[in-house]
Amino acid sequence: MNEIIKRDYYLSKVEPFIDKDIIKVFVGQRRVGKSYLLRMLARKFQGKKNSNVIFIDKERYEFDSITNYKELNEFVLQKLKTTKKNYLFIDEVQEIEDFQKSLRHFNSQKNVDVYCSGSNSKIFSGEIATFLSGRYIEIKVFSLSYTEYLLFNKYTDSDESLRNYLRYGGLPFLKNLGDSEIINFEYLNNIFSTILYKDVISRYNIRNVNFLENLVKFTADNVGNILSSKKISDYLKSQKLNISPQMVLNYLNYLQNAFLIYKVRRKDAAGKKIFEIGEKYYFEDWGIRNAIIGYRQNDINKIIENVVYIHLIINGFEVFVGKLGEKEIDFVCEKNGEKIYIQVAYLISDEQVKKREFGNLLEIKDNWRKLVVSLDPFPIGKWNGIEHYNLREFLTSFR
Repeated sequence: MNEIIKRDYYLSKVEPFIDKDIIKVFVGQRRVGKSYLLRMLARKFQGKKNSNVIFIDKERYEFDSITNYKELNEFVLQKLKTTKKNYLFIDEVQEIEDFQKSLRHFNSQKNVDVYCSGSNSKIFSGEIATFLSGRYIEIKVFSLSYTEYLLFNKYTDSDESLRNYLRYGGLPFLKNLGDSEIINFEYLNNIFSTILYKDVISRYNIRNVNFLENLVKFTADNVGNILSSKKISDYLKSQKLNISPQMVLNYLNYLQNAFLIYKVRRKDAAGKKIFEIGEKYYFEDWGIRNAIIGYRQNDINKIIENVVYIHLIINGFEVFVGKLGEKEIDFVCEKNGEKIYIQVAYLISDEQVKKREFGNLLEIKDNWRKLVVSLDPFPIGKWNGIEHYNLREFLTSFR
């Protein structure tokens, strides 16, 4: 690493657990910066007196020989120094069979502090979670937020910066590739292929690869749309495929586990009921979404909605799609016992659009905060108590 750019948001989450008897796990989609965070911490400890850093990167060929927990134990035991504090880092730990046995073993030793990363949301689930119960903390890592994107690229907050962010997304390595759309989308397509083949097809032994690829494209084209079982059935019929809707839902679940997409459930905006059918899906990184099906200007509303959703979950909100009778609220956001309603629009171009976007929120009869977010360069401020944010303002100030 030639240049250290701190991601303070994530460092602040891990700092309370440094040198504590608990395994620190960074989870997230490939290439969002988990390895970067591990290396930042490793460099911090390398400068610490009486410390010994052991770093295992399962994406590098020199660690190919470590395939199971016994080989991991053997490697680490050779590197441990009994007279020093040992900091053990394992990048992409899910590539090692029965890794949890090693993590538990080394975490039990007082002179070993354990950190690792993984690219599967179910990395610590089921029997593994039981085996390591109470011994680990997960820290979710996302693509760059807009403010991080400006910092990484040394950009000023401008309409041009926002346009690039909406087009290419927030994967950190893009800062090294320049402004070529061909090169950027080629890189993003390569990342997509790695995620699809390593984290989905290989992990779940999927045979119908062509259908999975088409399903991803279908999901990318329907970002922000309700995907009901009927819509999925109609899609299957259009493809002349004999695949059950349940199998499609399983495939979508695998894509979620790889952090490629997120499922957002619907909730009654006037009550507490959560609906079991009809969800929306958003991409972890909309740059990958744009690379898969192309960046199209008439998709801008979908992209903005995706960007707003990711910003909300980065900032710790639990997010639902709001259902208000036959109408819809884009996002119902909950955090610390409080609620915020958000509508997302491209532009408030006329009075009819204003009445639709603001009007839906006005029908919610409670006193929680209500916002409309759009690309309008000059927000109208408040309208009947509802706040109007320009997207740049929202991404830089809303927490």
